[in-house]
Amino acid sequence: MKLTIIKLFILFSGSVLQSQTILEADGSGKAGILINSILDPDRGRALESPGIKKGDCDNHSNAKDPHITEIFDNELNKYVFKFSIHLNEDNDRCKKFDRQRNEIKTYRASPDSLKGTKGETVEYIWKFKLDTNFKPSKNFTHIHQLKSVDEQPKSKPIITLTPRKGNPDQLELRYSNGPEKGVILKKVDLDLFRGKWVKVTETVTYDTKGSYKIDIIDIKTEKNILNFKSENLILWQNGASFIRPKWGIYRSLKTAKDLRDEDLFFADFSIIEK
Repeated sequence: MKLTIIKLFILFSGSVLQSQTILEADGSGKAGILINSILDPDRGRALESPGIKKGDCDNHSNAKDPHITEIFDNELNKYVFKFSIHLNEDNDRCKKFDRQRNEIKTYRASPDSLKGTKGETVEYIWKFKLDTNFKPSKNFTHIHQLKSVDEQPKSKPIITLTPRKGNPDQLELRYSNGPEKGVILKKVDLDLFRGKWVKVTETVTYDTKGSYKIDIIDIKTEKNILNFKSENLILWQNGASFIRPKWGIYRSLKTAKDLRDEDLFFADFSIIEK
């Protein structure tokens, strides 16, 4: 299977154009190059990995132990991306050491079709699988964010998917309205996700009165295990230039004793701008 970037222009009622971008693993062994070529082809800065700046903060070699690789998955019968984070070695880009980050994102220099702007509706589709023994932090372990860029007074994620340690452990869908503290829109038992491939479809209209819809389907059982819909969320703030998606693992180390080396699997990213 070869990675392709597909732009679809479909005419609806003579006026509406759609653009779709697809990112798939292809087994080439060059996951980072592959991801950059799609999400940030001009600058190649789509990865936010531990120790991304070379220096004394690196505790192991990225070349010898890459943080994003490709493996063949027998259940999906295709190559997928494996995101790895190492408890004792990794950090947040040599900038912060009380947390760890291994994420991919669209960037300021990314194509316009990959950046959400005011009034646009964007659909994000992807698959992911948590390891069977996945351990979340009681602080935060983000695996997906929709993050505003240049928002005032401070850019922050407006939507987040966060596994959370608890009794039981849960997956939280969180929302942040500008400067206000984030709230939980929905939460479900994390065991619905451990060791299982799921498909996420997330549709967002970015506006001061925006709409948001998410469905997460267990691929094997076809059961909808998390869903939420609202037609009245503030999904655009003053000063924002665009909103970008982020995928991967970004976790706090404040309770490192609860954590371990972790792997998270992703496949079949799609961004459709409507």
